[in-house]
Amino acid sequence: MSQFLQAATKSDLKDGEKMLAEVDERLVILFQVGDDYFCIDDVCTHDGGTLSDGEHEGFEIACPRHGAKFDIRCGKALCMPATQGTVAHEVKVDGDSILVKINE
Repeated sequence: MSQFLQAATKSDLKDGEKMLAEVDERLVILFQVGDDYFCIDDVCTHDGGTLSDGEHEGFEIACPRHGAKFDIRCGKALCMPATQGTVAHEVKVDGDSILVKINE
């Protein structure tokens, strides 16, 4: 059963930023948009490449390889060439800790 694990601290991220983290041996990307935090797998479902080097604006991140875009709130693929979403993970903040619960 998955549990919440510390991925970062609030001081690690600022509004509009993203960061790569490893949670439970899984590479994920953490995002801060306003007062909200989001987390998705660092995987483009089009070809298995990483998303963490992609351009991030608002609630979207674009794959740096072929331009597929994903919604950071839920992992949904927003445009071709990706047709399947990437996995989104539950995030909560406890004090200064950003905690992530890995979804399978």
